[in-house]
Amino acid sequence: MTSLPVTELEPDYSLSAYDYELPSDRIAQDPVTPRDSSRLLVIDQNRALLHHHFYDLPKFLQAGDLLVFNNTKVIPARMYGHKISGVPVEILLMEPIGHDRWLALVKPGKRLPIGSTIIFAENVKATVEGIETTTRARELQFHIPDDADLDKIIDQLGQIPLPPYVTDSHTEPDRYQTIYAEISGAIAAPTAGLHFTDRLFEELQAQGIDKAFVTLHVGIGTFRPVETEDITQHVMHNEWCEVPEETIAKIQATKARGGRVIGVGSTVARSLESSNFQAFKGKTNLMIYPGYEWKVLDGMVTNFHLPKSTLLMMVSSFLGKDGRKLLMSVYQEAIAKEYRFYSFGDAMLMLNK
Repeated sequence: MTSLPVTELEPDYSLSAYDYELPSDRIAQDPVTPRDSSRLLVIDQNRALLHHHFYDLPKFLQAGDLLVFNNTKVIPARMYGHKISGVPVEILLMEPIGHDRWLALVKPGKRLPIGSTIIFAENVKATVEGIETTTRARELQFHIPDDADLDKIIDQLGQIPLPPYVTDSHTEPDRYQTIYAEISGAIAAPTAGLHFTDRLFEELQAQGIDKAFVTLHVGIGTFRPVETEDITQHVMHNEWCEVPEETIAKIQATKARGGRVIGVGSTVARSLESSNFQAFKGKTNLMIYPGYEWKVLDGMVTNFHLPKSTLLMMVSSFLGKDGRKLLMSVYQEAIAKEYRFYSFGDAMLMLNK
């Protein structure tokens, strides 16, 4: 798609139209306890705004509905080491790209050209063997003992990476995992799922609401800033996902009986929309913004997102005609009513039918 001059851009395609001001004290630093006591702002199918708590979710669902979750598990992707000279180094593992080989963001990047060595422990080192052009991430080849397992080493030496806007958290690492996290590979949690509890699952099951799972390993693509005013020119970084045959079968059965498919989080939305109603395993760089024709979801659970983010654009798209205007007004109401924002914050439920 050819980029238009900024003056000719439709507001829905203009990055600046997705900006808003958030007081710093609205950025949640710790999750609430219990998980489902967070607040829930509902935008119903008539576009009425309703203020509830997450434990009220069953009130808005019906027997025969299907909730789809992302069962990815956050890995301890933040690791600390030093150069041979002693200069401290911080890395964020992004994705495996070969045997004992990872793509990683590094600090300080300028001091880690190709050929640099990072020392993490006595027998654990990594060599910079390449630089990815889009993100400037380093291709790291790890060097470990022959009888060692790199995944276990990462578990021992790494730390769960909280988002950069969480600067004063006192929470335990397991609170940045969903209670159903199963398949390791994400560098960030699918945060819409953090609100679910075992008690809530039991209530939903008793009400006749089914659940299914996809896997999308949340990577840098979800958080990479949009750097073009024309949002249609932004290229998403690939993220690995899998939509199992069992999940597709449940979706089709739900649609056939007139039930609704509710995606828990933007990562579920991207996975299902990438699958096109078929079992799918591979990478997706699908970016969704206003004008996109949704194929699968009838509803979505999501947290409140950062200004100018691709997630804000996706949610605007899901709300349909004039969705961006509606969403930005909803965010202003949420700020006024002191909702908590971002990963450890409160949630929204949006219903299209």
